[in-house]
Amino acid sequence: MKNIALLLFLTGFYSCNSQMENADLLVQNANVYTVNNSFDKAEAFVVKDGKILAVGTTKDLQLKYYVDEVFEAGGKTIVPGLIDAHAHLYNLGSSMQRANLAGTKSKQDVLDRVVEFQKEKQTEFILGRGWDQNDWEIKEFPTKEELDALFPDIPVALTRIDGHALWVNSKALNLAGITSATKMSGGEVVLENGEPSGILVDTPMKLVRNIMPEPDRDYNITALKDAEAACVSFGLTTVNDAGLGREVIELIDELQQRKELKIRVYAMVANNPSNLNYYLNKGITKTNRLNVRSVKVYADGALGSRGAALREPYSDQDGHFGAMITPASELEKLAERIEKAGFQMNTHAIGDSANVAVLRAYKQAFNGKKDLRWKIEHAQVISLQDIAEFSGNIIPSVQPTHATSDMYWAEDRLGKERIKGAYAYKSLLKSAGTIALGTDFPVENVNPMLTFYAAVARKDLDNYPENGFRAEEALTREETLRGMTQWAAYSNFEENEKGSIEPGKFADFVVLDKDIMECPVNEIPKIRVLDTFIGGEKVF
Repeated sequence: MKNIALLLFLTGFYSCNSQMENADLLVQNANVYTVNNSFDKAEAFVVKDGKILAVGTTKDLQLKYYVDEVFEAGGKTIVPGLIDAHAHLYNLGSSMQRANLAGTKSKQDVLDRVVEFQKEKQTEFILGRGWDQNDWEIKEFPTKEELDALFPDIPVALTRIDGHALWVNSKALNLAGITSATKMSGGEVVLENGEPSGILVDTPMKLVRNIMPEPDRDYNITALKDAEAACVSFGLTTVNDAGLGREVIELIDELQQRKELKIRVYAMVANNPSNLNYYLNKGITKTNRLNVRSVKVYADGALGSRGAALREPYSDQDGHFGAMITPASELEKLAERIEKAGFQMNTHAIGDSANVAVLRAYKQAFNGKKDLRWKIEHAQVISLQDIAEFSGNIIPSVQPTHATSDMYWAEDRLGKERIKGAYAYKSLLKSAGTIALGTDFPVENVNPMLTFYAAVARKDLDNYPENGFRAEEALTREETLRGMTQWAAYSNFEENEKGSIEPGKFADFVVLDKDIMECPVNEIPKIRVLDTFIGGEKVF
């Protein structure tokens, strides 16, 4: 009888287990924020062929699936792979090959770093990026004289942190053919005593860029791989690159197809005739890792370099309104062409004048069509009456750390009334229903934990100001996490494949060392990424 009973038990056991499914990976004993529509939590999930197969409890999934690998989370917090809705992947990698001037606190600090860089690299054209005169004790633009004294015979071009101003020496000005007579719409050759000072704002920068050494293929590959390594170490699994040319887009695709680049890229095509003629005629390009269906346009410049286009003069510079890089009439023509091609238009707009011009161009191009999901990148200074124009069809794509970087001087530029419509993330969310969050790196730090902190706390890393900068515009933690995952994916037309931990979506997820939804707010910037997975593969 005992043998019969044992036989019946074993028969039942193997019959039950024969119904178990095969899978690649079980993530168990985790604190999972799925970021689905209900913002449900879970304890475990199963991955097969790079996608989420099932979500539930550790016990239930252990009983249902045979897996090749188990990831023991040990109670750690897991969130969907983070999406940077506005950044510059290639520019980040490129800046890693140049003099790093980010965080410099004085003009002399910049010069010292450039000298040190040149001692090490011995380049024929000195390039750097990251200076910001607003961080210096004397908040004035530098001049060519300081660079001329150090480098009289080598061209030097140092890009401001926001990418909208260049500090150059006389050698670079001469090679570029820039004189006091050089005039270009959409920008300025800053003059001092009737001569170029060494500062170029927006469009004249092209003249210097035209004489810079062309990066070769090896340089570009190194730049992309260096940038990817930085991104995945901070939990980014998708990056929206805001403005790429065909050569780099095709290189990204090639490296991804060869599995040499794992990060997913939403590529905004840089607005120039060659790119537009090629991509708008070719149509949308979509793979599992690359999505090319949008065009990046610049409406105006940046607030920090007084290039943002404002309706009224700058409060700290009489008679200066900034400048439109793309005039309103041209924005309207571009919008019509892009819409006819079935592409998304994503426009950089900082000042209130630029924003209203973009809103009008978008609405005119839509002609009643729905679900186009066009974005205004930055949406930084909006007239209060225009905030209501944002909708599911016009999505604000903002960078919370811009608010905490600019708060020390933004009101000086804008005045007490205009600042009420600046960095207005909560108001924009209420109007649009969604908001996409990014960093704009390398303008800001790559680390998305700083994005999260700036969105919810509205403070700098020194806990200033005590009650937050315009704290009424702070986002909740749930809104912020959605903005970095689900809503960012939605803004990319990718909500069915990423942005949450749900069956059928890519197994892109991040393991954190703290519970980002529950830890004290001042601990958020210190959260470390322990592991990053893309398509179920551990990449960090």
